[in-house]
Amino acid sequence: MTRFLCDAMLGKLATYLRMCGHDTAYALDRDEESADALLAWAREEERRLLTRNERLAERAPDAVLLRAHDPTDQLAELRAAGVALALPEAPVRCSTCNGRVRRVGEDERRPEGVPPADERPVWQCVDCGQFYWRGSHWADLRETLSSLGTD
Repeated sequence: MTRFLCDAMLGKLATYLRMCGHDTAYALDRDEESADALLAWAREEERRLLTRNERLAERAPDAVLLRAHDPTDQLAELRAAGVALALPEAPVRCSTCNGRVRRVGEDERRPEGVPPADERPVWQCVDCGQFYWRGSHWADLRETLSSLGTD
């Protein structure tokens, strides 16, 4: 699976790609916006740069230049560029920090607001501790991907 780096203009897209299981770094996760730093980051971590900046895209050999402002339209552009977009059966990546997630055991403590074990499966990011379950965000993205013909 391709590893991505989204520039500062593509935060929502980074979230969607993470939900689809893609290892996706986001420029503002490191407060990094300079073109040279982004190019070095992409090169060092072997990430494909996704950007709305035409000059930046010209400097990265395999960058994808996205023209759309709307994240749904950006997903359509990525699909047209050959990027696989589908939700995995279970979350793989944290949509907040890009860390890996693990399934929370039925006997493990869950904070208030997290569904109980007998209601639905829950996952937790091993890096930032964020909890996840297949709720409305999951359903909304599944619907969006279906409308694009990708899921």
